[in-house]
This record gives sequence, structure tokens and C-alpha cells, in this order.
Amino acid sequence: MEHMPAVLVLLALLGAAFGENDYHFMENPSNITSSLGKDIVLRCSVKVKEIFPDVEWLHNGEPLEFADINQIQMPWDEEDEWLAISELSIPSMQLLDSGHYRCSVTVEGEEILSEEAYLELEGLPIFLEEPQDLHTYPDQPFNLSCHAQGPPDPVYVIWLQDGAPLNSLNDVLALTPSFLEIRGLNKSSLISCEAHNAKGVTTSRTATIKVLPEKPRDLQLLSQSPTELEISWEPGRSGVHPQYVCTVQASLPHSGFSTHPHHKIYNQNLNVPPHSHVIGSLTPYTTYNVRVACLSSEGVSHWTDWVAMETAEGVPAGPPENVTVTTNGTITIVRWTEPQSPINGILQGYKLAYRIKELEEVVVDAGLTYKDILEIHHPEDLTVRVASYTNAGDGPWSDPVTVSIKYDASTPFSSAVVKVNAAPLFSWHWWYVALAVAVAFFCAFCIAIFLARIRKKETRYGEAFEPTVEQGELVVHYRVKKSYSRRTTEATLNRLGISNDLKEKLRDVMVDRHKLALGKTLGEGEFGSVMEGQLNQDDYILKVAVKTMKIAICTRTEMEDFLSEAVCMKEFDHPNVMRLIGVCLQNTENEGYPSPVVILPFMKHGDLHSFLLYSRLGDTPLFLPTQTLVKFMTDIASGMAYLSSKNFIHRDLAARNCMLNENMNVSVADFGLSKKIYNGDYYRQGRIAKMPVKWIAIESLADRVYTTKSDVWSFGVTMWEIATRGQTPYPGVENSEIYDYLQQGNRLKQPPDCLDGLYELMSSCWQLNSKNRPSFDTLYSELEKIIKNLPPIKDPEEILYVNMEDASSPLSEELGELGAVGGQDAKDLGDDLFFKAGPVTAEVHHSENSNRYVMCPAHETTRLLGTTTSTEHPSYSSELEEGTVEEVVTSRSSRQ
Repeated sequence: MEHMPAVLVLLALLGAAFGENDYHFMENPSNITSSLGKDIVLRCSVKVKEIFPDVEWLHNGEPLEFADINQIQMPWDEEDEWLAISELSIPSMQLLDSGHYRCSVTVEGEEILSEEAYLELEGLPIFLEEPQDLHTYPDQPFNLSCHAQGPPDPVYVIWLQDGAPLNSLNDVLALTPSFLEIRGLNKSSLISCEAHNAKGVTTSRTATIKVLPEKPRDLQLLSQSPTELEISWEPGRSGVHPQYVCTVQASLPHSGFSTHPHHKIYNQNLNVPPHSHVIGSLTPYTTYNVRVACLSSEGVSHWTDWVAMETAEGVPAGPPENVTVTTNGTITIVRWTEPQSPINGILQGYKLAYRIKELEEVVVDAGLTYKDILEIHHPEDLTVRVASYTNAGDGPWSDPVTVSIKYDASTPFSSAVVKVNAAPLFSWHWWYVALAVAVAFFCAFCIAIFLARIRKKETRYGEAFEPTVEQGELVVHYRVKKSYSRRTTEATLNRLGISNDLKEKLRDVMVDRHKLALGKTLGEGEFGSVMEGQLNQDDYILKVAVKTMKIAICTRTEMEDFLSEAVCMKEFDHPNVMRLIGVCLQNTENEGYPSPVVILPFMKHGDLHSFLLYSRLGDTPLFLPTQTLVKFMTDIASGMAYLSSKNFIHRDLAARNCMLNENMNVSVADFGLSKKIYNGDYYRQGRIAKMPVKWIAIESLADRVYTTKSDVWSFGVTMWEIATRGQTPYPGVENSEIYDYLQQGNRLKQPPDCLDGLYELMSSCWQLNSKNRPSFDTLYSELEKIIKNLPPIKDPEEILYVNMEDASSPLSEELGELGAVGGQDAKDLGDDLFFKAGPVTAEVHHSENSNRYVMCPAHETTRLLGTTTSTEHPSYSSELEEGTVEEVVTSRSSRQ
């Protein structure tokens, strides 16, 4: 500080020496036009004489306090002159960074300014406000807003509902900010907006507008009993989404609805219609609050208001307490107290019953008092009991009290010996019954052991040897009492060590391996092969398809699981579910467990995917009308509804796993039994295994969780396969990209000739929340309605089927009769078929984060007034149908 005056004097002398200062800017900042996210550098330089000034940057006339400024100073050509260079760096250009910039230098109190430069931001529109998700009710109006800005301006907005534009660029709605007024919807919709400016188009997030059911109306009590309330209600409107479940709740007043056991709550989910219900297990003469809410595929309605309802009176729950008897030989006084158990109504009084020795019992009404006086002269062995009653009837009687009199004339009332008659703890009558049952069980056990030994001997040796003399020689006859199949099967099962109960259930499932003749191979995959075979029945030979497994069974538990599954599947009886003929066990070279062989019906026309592919890409393409395609879908939905009712999860539903019989009816195949075998490798977590990722539900890709609703997702993809006549789902999307593609909200696009109602139905199968997907029963009903509403086929003679057994067909040769039986094992050959059959054109969408995409008119696509003009995209061959879940997970992890 002490040197500051000297410095000021020096500056003054220098100023006087040079006259007016020689500061001036050699380089001024330049005008720049940039776009969002780019890095910008502004530069200026000033020439000075021996002085090192600080160059300051101004933004719209205000100093930049926290800017990234780099300043250097270097000698100039002339003596005693310096050049100060300052650079302003702006990383990742944002909208607030645009404006006027200039440099400023202050020397001797004088500010010197550079020329002003303008930093302009141009690019695609930026959304300040986007449509948000909304829950609404049928025909209820609501508003959505969309606000975007440039530069460059102006920005126009086009609203889209389910992909269809609602306005044009010349419409009033195109002015930003734009407010969309919806007068009401009857079905859930997806609404987004597009912002247009001179640089291109930006798409907002997609808002999901769910149409929820209105809350039920007119909740009322129909009838009541001591433990039940019968109620009814009217369902609220739900648009096109039917209500299929309603929830009824009942609670005690002032307790609310909680899970506390003392609140005696009632919570029940009901399938509707009918819109009525009987609430049971209630307490008599009690007021309950009741409410109802209903559920559609889109969500849950609001609850109705609580409605108070009262159960009818009941009888008392317990007998009166503390029954005592006193007597003087002539007068007997009986006393008691009120029951401790609930009265369940309004107490009307007490009834007293008494009996002397073997005389008939007498019942008297004692009213609301707690004692009664009996005038009985010298009673002997008096028995008394008491009960309370309400308007609903008598409650339980108290335990009988027996009084033996010991009379003493010196006292007005003698004491009495009170004996309570209790039921005996032991009864000879029941002991005899128990003894007889025990003896019967012991005899049955002995007989079972005896028969088991005889059966084991018969299985090993047949009937006892019977030596006889024939033609002078000793001959031993050996006649097998059981069939060869039975003996061989039982011997095999005995070696496996499975339970006797399971062996008994396998009577109609197991088939002797020697009765099965194998023919040519129909298809071979990674986990097994499918072969043509002949099963020798007692009276005829049946042509079958034989499925052999390459997966080894290593433990007794795995074998029991496999055979238990076979027992269950043998009971399946549905025209749209592949029937299991039987299972046999084929001994292997090692001494481990035998290899399972599954026997299925031979399906003449092969699998559905090959049939659809041939109809489109064969030498003589066939026209399949919509009626036929929907019929295929209906058959599959019917079969899957049956399987889901049996609590079976398919996990690999696809067109390749559905078979066509001689009547062109579709049957669901390749389920259950093979999946139990594949549990070792095919679906095991943590193992690299091939899986049909393009058919698997999004939650199954993420968590390996399979439910009936994940089968519904696969059914939607199968419907898309049928509607496109065998195309591979998600053309142009790699298997490793499927999870991210679905997570961003993308789904399969509507096929060109697919009905709107049909596409809406398959889209409902791809709801992100599995609970919102329809059941197979609902899908079957909706498909039946679609078939009924379709016009009749005009020219039925043209509706032909493909004979997959035609050896002259080139496609049949390529398939190698692969479709004789469906399933995972056979489909690997089908993957190569897609490349041989020819390319399938696919539209490629480039997606960014948050479901956004950018279209630049100068390069790819221009969208004006709802029309699209695109540059040509290359054709894409269908991708492999399968991938590994590990690929999907690895791809997702790398992105994260």
C-alpha cells in the first residue's frame, strides 16, 4: 500500500508522456450463429504500451462474473507495445447464452469498449411445456398444453392422437403456446405434439390419457341376515374398456379401512357381472360401512361413499354365567349372571329349564331377572340349566347343574351339594369304533405288502413255472401275466425310485419304448430333435411325432417333476391344445437316468408360421382373407384360455409353436412338458441360453419373471405375426436392442391391411403394467365379436391350404417337413428360411432419449400437414427370431 502513490504518479507521467492513451482493440468478437449443445469461443485483442490491463467481457451490457476467460499478453512488433488477447469459452451452448457480447478495458478511469458481436442460437424447437399423463373419465372434457420456442422462430405445433394429426400448420392450434381442448374420450389414447420451425421438427413426450371407469352408483342393501349383507350397485361408465372386476370392502364405523384384525374388515375382489354380492362372516346386529370400486383394463375407479348397513339380530353367542342353586327343601332359588359373550341383539329375557330325577324337563320364562324361585317339596337330584334369548331365538344353554339335597331343619335354607354334569372325557362307544378302524387299516396294510411282493415277482418272472411232459420231454411253460409294456415300464420306474403314488398315476401315460418305431427326422434343434414315428397299439398302428430330448436328467427330483408334468398334461382335453399321447423312457449308454421321449400327434399341415410364410413367399402365393387369419387367432386364444385355467404358463408362445391339423384348426403346442426339461438350461438364470427375445414380455426380459400375463404379451406378438402373414417382429431392430426399444415406449406398428379393432386388441397385450393386459378369456370373446362382424368370404373356392407334404414344393424341401410338429427344437431351421425367402422392407426410426426423435428436412424426412415424404431406406431381411437374454442385459448395461 505504501507504494501505491508512486505507481499512480508513474501512470500519470506515462499518460502525460504519450499524450492521450493509445489503447484500441485490434480484434473484435465476431457474430456467431450456433445451435444447442455446441461449444463456443469468442475472442478479442487490444494493443497497449507496457501496461497490463484486465480485459472484461460484457453480456447484454452486464459483466460476466463466473465466465471461463483465458487471457494472455505478448510483445508487439514495435518497442514498448504489448498485445493482450482474451478468449471467452462457452461450453454446451444454451438458450440463455445467446445475446450481445463485447470486450471492455478500463485504464485511468476510462472504459474502452470493443465492437459488439451477436451470438445467435438456432436449431430445432425446444419444448418449454409438454403434454402430461392424465387420468380421465368417459366423455369428460380436459385440456392439454404444448409450448415450444426457437430460435429460429416462428414455431408451429401439430397435435397427434394415437399417431394421427389433429390439426394442420395453418390451424389456430398451431400457434404456440397451444392448448388442446378434448371434449371427452371413450377409450384411452396416446397424445403428443410436434414443434415445427425452419430447422426441422421436434417431437414431445407421449402423454398417456387413460379413461378410467366412473365410480359405481346406487350402492344399496338388498337383504340382511345375522351374518350376511346382500348388496347391489350400478356400474359407472367406462367407455370401450369393459369392467371385469369390482372390489367390495366393509368396515366397522370409525375404524376406517385397515388390516388390523380387530376391525373385522371385509375385502373381496369379484368378477362382474352380476353387480351384486353377499358379504358373509359378519357379526349379528352390527352396523358396517360398505363401499365399492370397479376395475377395467385401464385402471380403478374411485370408491363410492361409505354406506352404513346393519346386520339382523342373532341369538346370544354364549350361555348365562355363574349359575347357582340354594334350597331349604321346599323353596329352591336359582341365580345367574349375564352372558359374557355378545348378545347379538336386544336381550329379551332368560329361560330356566329344570328336571327332577327321570321326570320330564320343565321350561319356564324368568323374564329379565337374574334369579328364579322354584317351589319344589323335598327335591331330589334336581338338574337346572339357563339360557338367554333375543327376538332371533334362544342362545346356548348353560351346563346342567345337579343338586343333591342335604336338609338341615335348624337353618331356613340348607346348603346343597352342587354337581356340574360334564360330558365324559372317554366313551367306550367311540373306543370300539376307533379300535375297529385301526384293525381295518392294519389288515389293509398287510394285504398291500402281500400284493406288492406278488406283483414284484410277476414283474420279474411272470407266472410261476408249470413243468409238464410233452412228447416224452419235460417242458416248462412260461406265460407272462402282465403285458410286456407294463412289465418293462414298471421295471424301469422301480429302478428310478419314484413314489408308489406317482407310479400308479403313470398307468395311462407311460408307453413301452419297444412299441415305438422311429422314422425320418423332421427337424433338429439345439435341445433335441423331432422325428416321424409309428406307435404300435393293440389293434392298429398310429402315426405320431416323436420328440427326443438332448437335455440329461441328473436327479430323481428332476425325473419326478418330468413325470408329474406328464400326468397332468395327459389330462388336457381341448380342441385347440396339442394332446399328449404318452411318454416313454429310453435307456442311455451310461447307468444314469433314462432319457425322456415325448409322443405327440402327427399334424398333417405343419406349424402355423411355415404355413403363413408359404402363403406369402411360396412359388404360388395364396390369398388368406382376414376371416381366416382372425380364425387362427381365435383358436390360439381359446387354447391359451384353457391352459391358463389349468395354471399352465407357456413361456414360448409364437406362430412356430402352433400347429395346423387336417381341418385347418390351430392347436397350441410345445408347452409345459418340454419347458420342465428346459428348466435346467433353457430358462435358467445366469446361463447363456437362446431365448425368443422378440416374443418375451418386457418384465420377463428384465427380471426373468413369467406369468399368464407374460403369455398374453407373446400372444399379441403372435397376432402380429398372423396379421403380417409370417413376418419377423420388429424388423430392423437387433435382438440386443429390444429391451431399450420397448422401454422407450415403442411397440410393433399396425400392419397395412390390419383392422383398427384388431390392432387395438393386440396393442392391449403390450401394456407396460402386466395387470392392465386383458385375460385370454377376454381376448377370445373380443376375437369372436370381430369374426361375427366381418363380412362373409365372397369366393370360398380360393381359400386353399398349403400341403406341407408336397414333395414337389421348393419351400417344402427347404423346410424339410419341419412343421410336422412345432416347438423350440424345430425352429432353428426356420431362421435360415427368412434369408432364403427374400427381404422384408422395414421402416427405420432413429430414437433419442425420452422418446424423442428429430427429423431434418434437408436430409431425411419432411412432414407437412400430416403427410410424410421419406428418402429411400434399404430393405432389411428379417432378423433371427431368437437371441440371448444376456445380449439384451449386456446392451442395456453398456448404455447405462
